[in-house]
Amino acid sequence: MSAVSQPVHRSVDVVDLTDSRYYLNRELSWLQFNDRVLHEALDARTPLLERLKFAAIFSSNLDEFFMVRISGLMEQLEAGVFPKNPDGYSPGAQIVAIRKHLLEKVTEQHLLFESVLRPALSDKGIVLLNYLDLSDGQCKIVKDYFEEHVFPVLTPLSVDPAHPFPQMSNLSLNLAVEVEDPETGVERFARVKVPGSLPRFVTLEEGRHQQGGNSPAWVGIPLEQVIAKNLQRLFPGMVVKSHHLFRITRDADFPVKEDEADDLLSAITEEINKRHLDGFVCRLEVESAMPQAIKEKLVEELEVAPMAVYEISGLLNLKDLFFFQSLPFPELKDDHWMPVVPARFRQISQTVLKNCGQAEGNSAIFDEIKKGDLLIHHPYEPFSATVEEFITQAAVDPQVMAIKLTLYRTSGDSTLVRALMTAAENRKQVVALVELKARFDEENNIAWAKQLEDSGVHVVYGVVGLKTHTKTMLVVREEEGRVKRYVHIGTGNYNSKTAKLYTDLGLFSCDEDLGVDLSDLFNFLTGYSRHDAYRKLLVAPLTLRNRMQGLIEREISHARQGKGGRIIAKMNSLVDAEMINLLYQASQADVQIDLIIRGICCLLPGVMGVSENIRVISVIGRYLEHSRIFYFHNQGCDEIYIGSADWMTRNLDRRVEAVVPIEEASLKQELRSILDLYLHDNRQAWDMDQDGQYIQRRPVGGEAELSSQQLLMERTLADH
Repeated sequence: MSAVSQPVHRSVDVVDLTDSRYYLNRELSWLQFNDRVLHEALDARTPLLERLKFAAIFSSNLDEFFMVRISGLMEQLEAGVFPKNPDGYSPGAQIVAIRKHLLEKVTEQHLLFESVLRPALSDKGIVLLNYLDLSDGQCKIVKDYFEEHVFPVLTPLSVDPAHPFPQMSNLSLNLAVEVEDPETGVERFARVKVPGSLPRFVTLEEGRHQQGGNSPAWVGIPLEQVIAKNLQRLFPGMVVKSHHLFRITRDADFPVKEDEADDLLSAITEEINKRHLDGFVCRLEVESAMPQAIKEKLVEELEVAPMAVYEISGLLNLKDLFFFQSLPFPELKDDHWMPVVPARFRQISQTVLKNCGQAEGNSAIFDEIKKGDLLIHHPYEPFSATVEEFITQAAVDPQVMAIKLTLYRTSGDSTLVRALMTAAENRKQVVALVELKARFDEENNIAWAKQLEDSGVHVVYGVVGLKTHTKTMLVVREEEGRVKRYVHIGTGNYNSKTAKLYTDLGLFSCDEDLGVDLSDLFNFLTGYSRHDAYRKLLVAPLTLRNRMQGLIEREISHARQGKGGRIIAKMNSLVDAEMINLLYQASQADVQIDLIIRGICCLLPGVMGVSENIRVISVIGRYLEHSRIFYFHNQGCDEIYIGSADWMTRNLDRRVEAVVPIEEASLKQELRSILDLYLHDNRQAWDMDQDGQYIQRRPVGGEAELSSQQLLMERTLADH
């Protein structure tokens, strides 16, 4: 399949590029992205346990979508606020369209699990039973497990004149129980929460079966069924009439008035505590067999809008299918991938070992960076032996004077954070900008911020009104009586766990201009500064939008002069209406544009007179595509950038972002070859058509199957 079509030359009629027909709705585009995730679970070419993983990701994504996006639309509708969207959709119209879409897709997901994946698991020795299927021996195991592990943590909450309807936490799984007093005949309602502190699936038998054997390797049962069959223990003397499972999702997009907060840390901590119980219920999931009377009671007591009720056939909360990734069945998973240490970093490690493994005083990593910029590609190359090695050596090097970095999301066992603490103990000037407003990572970041402060690290929280989303690190070193700056600028978070799951890029450099730029940026973030000019770095919200627009306009100018124009942009989401409008103008000028957009894309490609020179693909595979790469042909003098920003209004105008030019010819060539792999992918790539629908590519006419991610793994092994 050709990734790039030939230019289309024609006379251009006057077209209103602001017409809503040319803009896809953001929320509906996101749903299409999640459909592509679900497709990986539907696709029989995907290994079985990976199919369960993708089904779990689909559910996890939906949880966040409801907590943030749907709840926001519901608030707009309630308040009578109708923001002007480029696509023309009102909040109410969006909610109706979203519900119609999800009723179909969620049904498809549960049918897939019950009819396809669950039987396929049984065939492989992984048996998830229902209580009615248990043998006498298994019933005894379940009863003992309930008495020892479950019963002590359960708290039945009745509802009567003396007991108001209980508060329920966000994303909680619950049993609605009807009980009857045998003496009075009075029926009561009670709620029993399925404890999240216990495993969702209770293991009854476990052990690896022999190849070709008939005995199962794992047998289990859902926890809620264990509780349901032992409800009599919770209501002694009462008659348990019925029980039905339900789950709630609350609004979790809390606002923080930063300019009014004396202590941002305390303000966010307070809002997090509210999130679990105080947000209104924006979704109620119920078993399809739940009687109408119980459903109506839940709707009334939880104050749920009818459009927010979803009936589910089968297991609720398929996000818990992540559990099956923990089972020891490597043959049912993707082949294990061990990141390959780049050759230049292997030389660094050898130098350290040669010096008896003592990193203190070792300049190997800094000497290597001085030889030329290094570009690292995760997860194909390791985070630990590159980024973490860099900061670990910096933390103990006596010539290092200061370390500064931004932390948006980091892992719970962060080597990088521990290195910062070590650096502070070694009397270095250490500054960490911890973004407390990183959604759903606030608690983790607060914990790290406190530990860092306790160890002597200067912790700051960024600029009021802006999220700090940059992925930047600055190391200041004294060399031969002068200051030398070393930088790392990337597309991904400083998180060792996601670095194994997300594709991201990072640049190591000691370029003097970049070093000064980062010094200026950190001064902007940590102090009072109105600095608005940078030498090479593109910084949002100051210079990034204007520079990106200028680069597109230059390609338009070249194309109109008959010199050709070419743009390739890879990012997570394309939403900003101004950028889309400019890309439409570029297409009308015959600039050839390829967009590699993993998630939301509000631009419509292939529309005659508007965007027939634009192609859009989305790549969904075993790794989450997270790197951002921006290529501009510039009459053969290619300019390529990487960085933290998507072309979304929030990234361009309401966040602190950093995008860096890649200047060394070999690294520019490497990035261009990576883009070409994505453009020619016929296994994981999806083409968007002019109606905004996605069609997955398939090899045709005897073509070999080309997966960009698989090819990048193979190429990394071959190159190193």
